[in-house]
Amino acid sequence: MTSRNYIACDLGAESGRVILGTLVDGRVVLEEIHRFPNGASRIQGSLRWNVLGIFEELKAGLQKIAARGVSVSSLSVDSWGVDYVLFNERQPMVALPYQYRDSRTAKPYEMALEQVGREKIFAETGIQFMTINTLYHLIADVQENPDVLGIADQFLTIADYLNYLFCGVASAEVSLASTTQMYNPVARQWSTELIEQFHLPKRLFPKLVDSGTRLGPLTEEVELNTGLRGVQTIATCSHDTGAAVAAVPAEPGEDWAYLSSGTWSLIGVELPEPLINEQVLEQNFTNEAGFGGTTRFLKNIVGLWLLQESRRAWLRQGVKLDYTQINDLAEKSEPFRSIIHPDDARFMSPTDMPSTIADFCRETEQPAPETPGQFARCIFESLALLYADKLDSIQELTGRTISKLHIVGGGSQSRLLNQFAANATGRSVFAGPVEATAIGNLLIQAISMGDLSSLAELRASVRDSFSIETFKSENSAEWGNARQRFAGLRM
Repeated sequence: MTSRNYIACDLGAESGRVILGTLVDGRVVLEEIHRFPNGASRIQGSLRWNVLGIFEELKAGLQKIAARGVSVSSLSVDSWGVDYVLFNERQPMVALPYQYRDSRTAKPYEMALEQVGREKIFAETGIQFMTINTLYHLIADVQENPDVLGIADQFLTIADYLNYLFCGVASAEVSLASTTQMYNPVARQWSTELIEQFHLPKRLFPKLVDSGTRLGPLTEEVELNTGLRGVQTIATCSHDTGAAVAAVPAEPGEDWAYLSSGTWSLIGVELPEPLINEQVLEQNFTNEAGFGGTTRFLKNIVGLWLLQESRRAWLRQGVKLDYTQINDLAEKSEPFRSIIHPDDARFMSPTDMPSTIADFCRETEQPAPETPGQFARCIFESLALLYADKLDSIQELTGRTISKLHIVGGGSQSRLLNQFAANATGRSVFAGPVEATAIGNLLIQAISMGDLSSLAELRASVRDSFSIETFKSENSAEWGNARQRFAGLRM
């Protein structure tokens, strides 16, 4: 029996984890070593990340592993996309990094579309248009923070930056670079055209590396701080969704789609190359880099953010409910009492999510939810209807026939939402694994270290290691009526 240990530092918008993964004869076993809360801080009217605080928490997790005397082959960090840190060789950070929901990008976004145009930007990047994209944050820095840019040598997106702090090698892994809307997926390099069009300093753009690249060993400083020795730092899929898609336990073929379900919902298919044309632009789909040169053709839509923000609002009111309790209340609530269109712009960053949902329902002449159960039922049904709408678009754009939907990530824990997804889409849903992002991170490390040979072997390992629950479509007539209601809700 052979076994190897790897560490996944998995960062989400709500929390971060340090996970120890052990690969034993092709099967992987996970152990969560350290978990910590995460979230943006509101400072002087802006939203910022405490990235160095995150780094300290990750090192705390490494210290716990070192204290066990475990031999570790490698580690890697994955994170959400878009956000970045500016630094130079003397200063590890020249300004607190903005959080993607910060409102500063509204004007740069409008300016960019007016001056250069959607067609040109999309032809260069194949990325869907969202005000949160790195491109518009960098334009905002050029306009508002030229003094900060003037002293910065480079930017790195969040996971790449933390890998840099671990090993001292600054590079941008392609899956995370592709989320910036400044990466050309056909040329597989930064878009020189857009860099020049928007007068972005060329020196800021780091070297690009493929998914699974060995960056180097931990720095001496990190080794001393953590007690770990002889550990390689690897750029796996630095983008959390890229890692999660690599771990989708699908059989070979083209009849499946994936849904990475968390704060965001990312729904799509895996293609051998980018799909960039007028129809894709019109429907605002995206082409992000995947492991092994694949393309994650997907739609980035709002996800459990709706429920997370609602729960925060209830907590402020003294109503304490965990997600299990919320799911139970939703299941007992009246079906289709009220539904919303989750990708309406008002749900991006509201001050009070339940009030915003209630306002939408009243404006569309529906009864507003009144209880946490009714709100949660509204959110789950509405998300499932949105999934169905986007799956139909994916079939139309790619010409594929999709009969299976694999749901991975934290959202796959909700059996109610999984069943709703099967009902709304009319397809079989396969739920799990929950920890797909960490699993993908760990097993790409295994490929890089020579312990697995390919993406196909990685997915076989996932199928052998974790149980997957199946949901079949039910109540097709009721959900068909709901889909017609949903189609008329766009405002």
